[in-house]
Amino acid sequence: MEEKRNPLPKIGKDAEGLLPGVKVFALDMDGTVYLGKQWIPGAKAFLDRIRATGREFFFLTNNSSRNETAYVEKLKQMGYPIAGDRIVTSGQAMIWYLNRHFPGKKVCLLGNALLQEEFAEGGIALDEKHPDVCVLAFDTELTYAKLCAFCDGVRAGLPYLATHPDFVCPTETGSIPDAGAFIALVEAATGRRPDRVIGKPNTPIADYLMERLKREGHGQIKREEIAMVGDRLYTDVAAGVNAGFVSVFVLSGEGTMEDAKKSPAVPDLIYRSVADIPL
Repeated sequence: MEEKRNPLPKIGKDAEGLLPGVKVFALDMDGTVYLGKQWIPGAKAFLDRIRATGREFFFLTNNSSRNETAYVEKLKQMGYPIAGDRIVTSGQAMIWYLNRHFPGKKVCLLGNALLQEEFAEGGIALDEKHPDVCVLAFDTELTYAKLCAFCDGVRAGLPYLATHPDFVCPTETGSIPDAGAFIALVEAATGRRPDRVIGKPNTPIADYLMERLKREGHGQIKREEIAMVGDRLYTDVAAGVNAGFVSVFVLSGEGTMEDAKKSPAVPDLIYRSVADIPL
């Protein structure tokens, strides 16, 4: 018997009064608050409104090709300086996950120099020749030699993790191949898919956010008091649903209402952009 699907909420309507109970906004970045180096109209004002109402926000991104410093610098250049502790990436969540589940293990990382630096700072030893674990990320410096070494480890049966499943990354000039496309390539070459994917829509990145909140003295915040806001149904909205957060779908990026009608993950709220979210 087919499971009954919840109806889609009307655009711009919070019929159940969910937003007043939200204390923390977990915001996707590309397609949600900006596209490339251009702000979504009204996004900066939305961030200011969050702060003005005494709430918290984090940028929760699957993009593991940039580290905290790179995001802080990008936002500064775009006219919105923030502290690094407002950034949560799938790369950071992966480091947290590795230290919890594979402590002291050597990692073959398919990732760029920024992520390699972040892993080293997080206490993760990188070893392409004799690894214990294979980790796939959004490698913007991918070479054929790196790919071959990575596939050798996956084919040998080592634990295989990926930072996130996004097929493409949006830019001002169009979409470019992201980690999900690399996952498909590795599967074609090895016959394996990742044993675990850490980023949205999966729960480890949400668990990492909860750990960060606890570390910052906000351990009393409940999951239903966090809103996951994003433009992708299969990552952002599904992440909110899976984590028990309020899921907010915005139509400023990749996803459309036609997509929402077919999506297994049904958002709690829909707005045309973050500028329309009332606080």
